[in-house]
Amino acid sequence: MTEMRILVTGANGFIGRALCPVLRSRGHVVRAALRTRSVLDEATSLEATDESGVESVEVGDIDGQTDWSAALDGIQVVVHLAGRAHQVQDRAKALSTYRVVNLDGTENLARQAAKHGVRRVVFVSSIKVNGEETHGKPFTEAAPPKPKDPYGITKWEAEQVLAEASAATGLEVTVLRPPLVHGPGVKGNLLRLMDGIRQGKTFPLGAVRNARSMLGIHNLCDALECCITHEATGTFLAADAETISSRDLVRELAEGMGRKAKLFSVPVAWMEVAAKVAGRQSEFRRLTGSLEVDAGKIQKELGWVPAKGLHDGLMEMARWYATVNLK
Repeated sequence: MTEMRILVTGANGFIGRALCPVLRSRGHVVRAALRTRSVLDEATSLEATDESGVESVEVGDIDGQTDWSAALDGIQVVVHLAGRAHQVQDRAKALSTYRVVNLDGTENLARQAAKHGVRRVVFVSSIKVNGEETHGKPFTEAAPPKPKDPYGITKWEAEQVLAEASAATGLEVTVLRPPLVHGPGVKGNLLRLMDGIRQGKTFPLGAVRNARSMLGIHNLCDALECCITHEATGTFLAADAETISSRDLVRELAEGMGRKAKLFSVPVAWMEVAAKVAGRQSEFRRLTGSLEVDAGKIQKELGWVPAKGLHDGLMEMARWYATVNLK
């Protein structure tokens, strides 16, 4: 395999912490772009050059004015993970707030990358670009984008400005849209779900028979390396080979944590009424709706195959959580 000089943005995030050492172990020269080292946990921070050989560089806040010069020097490929994902409380300002990082920051990075002679940008987008839910037919790359929330909208807008930059400068662009990513070190909804299991909460999901695609962190790292090294470019969806229902997700995580899953059955129609009354329709749809992903294109064109099964990945994540939180 040819050695590549790779810049990873958002390297101190969940995906970046896993990706950087994987790429380095496979013979690539890796530079980690960090907003600032001071915010990192001392036990897991990336120093100027850490023990795995990963370099790091501070770039400050990411927006339309970020200076990427030092980070891009000598780089061939940029893996752009950095983005705003957490919710913004002020809904009126949410879209503009997300755009500062996800759109303006991406456009600025692409412009400077082309100027510095970078060959390719691999952009980690989101399945939210396709939409929030499927109805019997999995999402594919050919499906028209239908983002619903500010995060999905700004990821789609970023994909478009990258396409424009590619057309104007010759910069190669590959876009990867993952569904919910799981693995040790996870945050967000999956971490809150495991917190709930640990606390002994009961989940009204016994009657839910939906199908959700997910993507293990190890499989995602493999997919990203394919996007880095393969000659072909384009937009790709990636997911674990299996889907899972919300009910079975609770069961599997509880098993991996050494706990008993506490589930009871409530008719889904009743849950929907309660969600409307409480103003929590979006949460209801995530718990009861399906979101299936067809990863056939990336398997056919890039030769990527998810090496780890969904069950094994969930067990690994649950055992990590138990080790950290159930001492």
